[in-house]
Amino acid sequence: MPNERGSLVLGVLCGAAAGALWGLVFLAPELARAFGPLELTIGRYLAYGLISAALIAPRWRSLAATLGAGEWRALAWLALSGNTLYYILLASSVQLGGAAITALVIGFLPVVVTIVGSRAEGAVPLARLAPSLLLCAAGAVCIGWQALFLPSTRPVSAQLAGLLCAIGALASWGAYAVYNNHMLARVKAVSSHDWSLLIGIATGAQSLVLIPLALLLGVRGHGAGDWALFVAVSAGVAVFASIVGNALWNRMSRLLPLTLSGQMITFETLFALLYAFAWEHRGPTALEGVAFVLVVASVVSCVAAHRKPSNPSTAFAGEGRRSRRRPGAAG
Repeated sequence: MPNERGSLVLGVLCGAAAGALWGLVFLAPELARAFGPLELTIGRYLAYGLISAALIAPRWRSLAATLGAGEWRALAWLALSGNTLYYILLASSVQLGGAAITALVIGFLPVVVTIVGSRAEGAVPLARLAPSLLLCAAGAVCIGWQALFLPSTRPVSAQLAGLLCAIGALASWGAYAVYNNHMLARVKAVSSHDWSLLIGIATGAQSLVLIPLALLLGVRGHGAGDWALFVAVSAGVAVFASIVGNALWNRMSRLLPLTLSGQMITFETLFALLYAFAWEHRGPTALEGVAFVLVVASVVSCVAAHRKPSNPSTAFAGEGRRSRRRPGAAG
């Protein structure tokens, strides 16, 4: 029982740390606003791929021997849904509609992933997760309320386009989160960190394919200062959000069931807003403060739901052992 509780706490800490690093990606489009979403995606993931290749090089032969065609296809799909396509849509949403609208929609990821995870065999019943899901949804609505209903300097058409891009990003990353958990349960011979690096290599290869498209669409002229900022932002996001953040997320995915790991995505929204406040040199409004409380309460209630036995005769240790056999979590 102590081991199960220890894994629960460690998993939550890894999820919170991953969210803190992933929140940085909401700032990147603002920091390098001179560059478009496609350019930002290429810069970030080309750096991610190069760094991943350098880190994995000493173990490449042994790792490659454990991977078949099915695993490589999965890596390509995960790279597309969780990185390339997701970030193009997210960056477009931030630049068109603003960070708040984007954070609002992405804030519903925990609800989507948790509902999908509740269908797994032996998962915590959805009824026990309902309070957590309601708190999460309420927090997401509070976070985006001001952006949606208060006057904005952005055109309505731009906000609508940003909202549609955010919904696309939500669907793309939701599919990634579910399938990545499934694959981590299958490739037990590969560590969570190495799996993240392999996804990085696949993503880097996809970014190379996007370069001709960017050139075809036309790259705007930029000064030396713009390019220096672009390289710094791309490398920073690649290291902290992609390398370290993804490794922490994969570690968490092997410690927690999908119904709980889905809630950990909430931390990305929370930290994204905190970084936005720092960038704008202001504190949270009353409504945003309420949202933070709801978000934290959502995660806490979800953790509590997973620590309670399913019935008086069921011990938590037994539930923990069953969770390791679910498709969404690796043992």
